[in-house]
Amino acid sequence: MENIFEKLAQAVIEGRNKETPELVSQAFQEGIPPEDVLNKGLLAGMEEVGRLFKAEEYYVPEVLLSARAMRAAMEVLRPVLVKSGVEPKGIVALGTVKGDLHDIGKDLVGMMLEGGGFQVKDLGRDVSPQAFVEAALSGDVQVVGLSALLTTTMENMRVTIKALEESGARDKVKVLVGGAPVTEAYAKEIGADGYGEDAVSAVEVVKSLVGA
Repeated sequence: MENIFEKLAQAVIEGRNKETPELVSQAFQEGIPPEDVLNKGLLAGMEEVGRLFKAEEYYVPEVLLSARAMRAAMEVLRPVLVKSGVEPKGIVALGTVKGDLHDIGKDLVGMMLEGGGFQVKDLGRDVSPQAFVEAALSGDVQVVGLSALLTTTMENMRVTIKALEESGARDKVKVLVGGAPVTEAYAKEIGADGYGEDAVSAVEVVKSLVGA
């Protein structure tokens, strides 16, 4: 018979977003600590989703369903985690750069990061360099993620990193870049700390950048 952790993991893997919050509540009724619900249930499920995605057994639609199931569970779990003093692995500010109105990729990375135990500050789309600077200077953000889907807006990643440098914020945060036209070579050229080829890879890169 499946235990509550296996049920939670499977519900995440299968993207059952109505069931995951109920299972979290059930786990609390059974007296299970919130950090165990997160690590042994939800994160275990998301790790399997990441493996399936890399093996090309899952594609973006399946990953999105799993991420939504994870997010639904976190709505119930997060307040309890905060109350019990469990800290997130890190805080990441995400935004699509100035001039770019695409946000599906950014949103997927954000959901995957939340699924990986990070707190995400979503700055939205068409985000100015100054808004990224303000997020970096807020004092609690460790990683700033820049997304672009158009070759014409990629250059604003360089502009944003320059703005971070000029403001003195660059020394306070790591910078991750990603998006369809972005390459690892371009990331290095503009001075980014990391490059996420896809949402799963982005989470792994962020973990390495913050030592999580």
